[in-house]
Amino acid sequence: MSLKIEGGCLCGACRYETHAAPMNVRACHCHRCQKATGASFYARVMVPLDSVIMRGPLGWFGAENGVRRGFCTLCGTSLASERQSANTIGLAMGSLDQPDRFEPTEHIWTSSKQAWLKLDDGRSQYPEGPPA
Repeated sequence: MSLKIEGGCLCGACRYETHAAPMNVRACHCHRCQKATGASFYARVMVPLDSVIMRGPLGWFGAENGVRRGFCTLCGTSLASERQSANTIGLAMGSLDQPDRFEPTEHIWTSSKQAWLKLDDGRSQYPEGPPA
């Protein structure tokens, strides 16, 4: 049985899907993710990049650090962050059709988390990226 993950933007113009099992599910608290999403952290489901089909007026920003961020050019919804060199793409949990199917297993870049945010959910926390 395959797992189907689907999602899209606020206005419905962009859609994506994959049948791949998640590689990991994390909440990233780095400043770049905060800026890119306009949120306190970026919760995402990572799958292989070559497993995702994306449709619609998708725009891409950045790549200077190896990460490109995808968004709808019509409504601005943050949809994904991809690292082509690793063949990975993080699908923004807020853009999933069924976001409650997944829970982050760990918090990364907590050294950059917003001071008011208390992480007491029992999940592993890493001041920077996860251990290798």
